[in-house]
Amino acid sequence: MQSVIPRLTFLVFIFFTKALLIQSQTIHNNISYQVDSIIRLMTLEEKIGQMNQYSNDRKNTGPVINNLNHLEEIRKGRVGSMLNVTSVSRAKQYQEEAMKSRLRIPLIFGMDVVHGMKTTFPIPLAEASSFDLELMTKTAEVAAAEASAHGLHWTFAPMVDISRDARWGRVMEGAGEDTWYGCLVAKARVKGFQGKDYTDKRTILACAKHFAAYGAAIAGKDYAEADISENTLHQVYLPPFRAAIEAKVATFMSGFNDLNGIPATAHRPLMRDLLKGKWDFDGFVVSDWESVGELQNHRVAQNAKDAAKLASLAGCDMDMCSSSYISNLEHLVNTGDVDISIIDDAVKRILTKKFELGLFKDPFCYNNREAELKNEKINNRYRTLAREAGAKSIVLLKNNSVLPISDKVKNIALIGPLNTSKWDMLGNWVGMGKAEYVIPILDGLKASLPKSNITYIEGYDHKTNTTKELPYLSEFDIIIVTIGEKATESGEAKSKVDISIDQNQQSLVKKLKEDSGKPVIVLITGGRPLVFSAMEPYADAILMTWWLGVEAGNSISDVLTGQYNPSAKLPITFPKHSGQCPIYYNHKSTGRPWSADNQYTSRYIDEDVRPAYAFGYGLSYTTFEITTPVMSKKQYGYNENIRIKTLVKNTGKYKGKETVQLYLQDVVSSVTRPVIELCGFQQIELKPGEEKQIEFVLTNKDLGSFNLKNELITEPGIFKLFVGNSSDNLKQTEFELIE
Repeated sequence: MQSVIPRLTFLVFIFFTKALLIQSQTIHNNISYQVDSIIRLMTLEEKIGQMNQYSNDRKNTGPVINNLNHLEEIRKGRVGSMLNVTSVSRAKQYQEEAMKSRLRIPLIFGMDVVHGMKTTFPIPLAEASSFDLELMTKTAEVAAAEASAHGLHWTFAPMVDISRDARWGRVMEGAGEDTWYGCLVAKARVKGFQGKDYTDKRTILACAKHFAAYGAAIAGKDYAEADISENTLHQVYLPPFRAAIEAKVATFMSGFNDLNGIPATAHRPLMRDLLKGKWDFDGFVVSDWESVGELQNHRVAQNAKDAAKLASLAGCDMDMCSSSYISNLEHLVNTGDVDISIIDDAVKRILTKKFELGLFKDPFCYNNREAELKNEKINNRYRTLAREAGAKSIVLLKNNSVLPISDKVKNIALIGPLNTSKWDMLGNWVGMGKAEYVIPILDGLKASLPKSNITYIEGYDHKTNTTKELPYLSEFDIIIVTIGEKATESGEAKSKVDISIDQNQQSLVKKLKEDSGKPVIVLITGGRPLVFSAMEPYADAILMTWWLGVEAGNSISDVLTGQYNPSAKLPITFPKHSGQCPIYYNHKSTGRPWSADNQYTSRYIDEDVRPAYAFGYGLSYTTFEITTPVMSKKQYGYNENIRIKTLVKNTGKYKGKETVQLYLQDVVSSVTRPVIELCGFQQIELKPGEEKQIEFVLTNKDLGSFNLKNELITEPGIFKLFVGNSSDNLKQTEFELIE
């Protein structure tokens, strides 16, 4: 009898699993049937209308469009989507107009909700420093909950572009320079935005952007071309988009960039053949702002009609704000230049998402949570999460034993206007975030150190960076100075030729140290890696605090006082000089790998080839010892799991968390591969003196790379494995993979 019960349980499990799968397939088939039925009723003009998106004229991310909010066009069924509609009442107004159209097809509302809607969390690059995937899912969940309460159905996030050049201002929106890690972050954020399904009206559609290789912009200039090899495209820039599909992302956005001679919005091999063909993506693709019309500026289209033809044939389903589709596609179909099947496919993809959101059943189903918006205060639970996210995102770059700050420290000088600025703590792309919601650094520090005398000194002008007169500093026990970028200095259209922190700010750090002789702690704000080599020797401690959102002051104070022991790691390399850009840890060996003792190797004659701070770098208030990794054997077959073990010990005075990183090197390969490649990480928290063994498990697929045919393969041979706490502090072992 004992053997029968488990078998019955297993059979019941199989029965219900199959039932759920059948039910899911039935629902999908039912939606497909309903969509096809609607398409058969639609005129060509109405079909093209679904492919047309306009912006609410009250909030734009590009040039203002004056057309009385397009209400007449909505009533005629000539609009499928609106973006930047930020109030429930406004959304209702637009949807009511859509319900006056002949077929009553609902609108879908979208917006750039990048790192929070009302509750602004750390910028994505900062959150990526936490290496906490669960945290990133949670903050995306909150962003979705708040966005959906505003009547939104869709966010133009996450940005999954790999970014190797810090001169590009949009590095702030992504997960940094590593492809493997970028795939994990893409999945985590898609999961957070979309949840398990769209029946939960606190979730929204996600959008993987910008397809593809937008982050490879030449010279770091926004909107510039990306000219890269097919191998680099498949190996570095495409995998995070494939990962987003694996996470069932609803939509894609094409990039502004030209990729290898073809603008991304007109890139048929990329969208029609790869994305919708080989990858079998069943969602829809929206252009970036006016990028369909901008095909004329790329000079591949003579006019808007040519642009509409190229983009639609390539697989771009929705035209964001250029009006190229609504003005030209009907004529193009009637003349035979665009087949009606192209239009029907795009419309089916768009209508399917509207059905999945429940908008055909109730067009106003996202407009019933206005009560949540009437309270101007941010939900306390969301604030708690923002504070945690901020603390976990702060990277400790240097510490000469001056941190954490004890509550016994009596007199603290807090210098720099960024310490009182609220707006700058939000960073760029703030959704509906407001400066009044923000806890500035000064307020956070006062709350954390109530027994200390904290004196705020402006130090330099916030707009001009001109230094100001300082008081006598010897009376202070510790000096904290905040320097770096303002919120307007990183983001879209914020590329820089020089990513150095302003020289006046750096000189101020030097002056503070030389004049006072006291410990100087430097906080650096910003949305990208920054160069600060001139001031580094004069700082006793340096923390990269990025832009942390509404709880910035509390998060920073938690780290400064040791209430949270910093654990973040850099997801992107910090150069010593802007001239090193682009710089990244997983470069190729070259025929003459860098050597400090040989000038005829890959190097500079006027600057060190090594970065200021390497990928994966980040200190703690405690110290950790990671032993040389060990393996149970030296040869593994293709079908075997490869197991690597290492011992981690807390050798310091504080409880702390270490992110143990695993890298690989394919010693000999048919196509050149990076010197090392991240392939795993684990976070482990230990008490002083405590030690634990951790294990990594790899499969042969984890060792693979793309060959010249763009096929993912794993070749037999010797592989080296490296374990450590940053990409430049590793211990190694090796094994052979045999067929």
